[in-house]
Amino acid sequence: MTAKTKVAIIGSGNIGTDLMIKVMRLSNTLEMGAFVGIDPASDGLQRAARMGVPITAEGIDGLVAMPGFSDIEIVFDATSASAHRRHSEVLLAAGKRVIDLTPAAIGPYTIPPVNGGDTLDAPNVNMVTCGGQATIPIVAAINRVAHVLYGEIVASIASKSAGPGTRANIDEFTETTAQAIVAVGGADRGKAIIILNPAEPPLIMRDTVYCLTDDADHDAIVASVEAMVAEVSGYVPGYRLKQAVQIEHIGSNRPLRIPEMDGEFTGLKVTVFLEVEGAAHYLPAYAGNLDIMTSAALRTAERIALRTRDRLAA
Repeated sequence: MTAKTKVAIIGSGNIGTDLMIKVMRLSNTLEMGAFVGIDPASDGLQRAARMGVPITAEGIDGLVAMPGFSDIEIVFDATSASAHRRHSEVLLAAGKRVIDLTPAAIGPYTIPPVNGGDTLDAPNVNMVTCGGQATIPIVAAINRVAHVLYGEIVASIASKSAGPGTRANIDEFTETTAQAIVAVGGADRGKAIIILNPAEPPLIMRDTVYCLTDDADHDAIVASVEAMVAEVSGYVPGYRLKQAVQIEHIGSNRPLRIPEMDGEFTGLKVTVFLEVEGAAHYLPAYAGNLDIMTSAALRTAERIALRTRDRLAA
């Protein structure tokens, strides 16, 4: 039996704890080597201890000092963009592979079904944001059949699913997601909006993607979007279209004016409505924003581990 690749998770909040549970329940490739936080009373650290995972409440310094640190190959960072900058320096100096779940964007943006195979050799890969993981595959799907001149996404998540780390990263969320809409999604320009919805009972994650494109075959756009939804749902089962893809022709008699674009737009306006239901590994099913982020990170780490294993075997 092939030994599993040992990983550590820094960040004992919602995202880190959900990811830990996914590693332990779902992965045949990865094994928890350490779970790291800064608050010994946090639910995440206490839960990890009960599950037999080595823990430290001393942050990155505590991780480096742990006896099993040398055996850990991949480290997930689920803290904050500001904290990740130091974490990355320490971990890369120690020869660890880093998967960044913050919007720090030190390493290349990584969206598994779009460019996941292209970034596996990078020492630090960035998982963009939950909104980016949900919507950028759709922008890319549209762009592969119709040139996207402008892509805008609106991510609405339940307020209860947004922990302190998420709230501290709101500005970075919008900036990083907008940049990745261009860099990975292929749009000429991008914009991102996040909404923390305080509704009770909490609503599951909803995402809306607006793309302005050149004229193209409507059926080809729909088919490309539906194929991408099927691919993402392969590792995020709760990911689905909320309703049929909407395509509107914008003629010269009623052109659109978008502040982020120069001049008037004529062409196609493509609107895609999505929802993401969480697997409820840690938080309730409404927290699809956690589920898609941790699922994407898990998929990426498994691919990195398998690639490393294949190279060593060659």
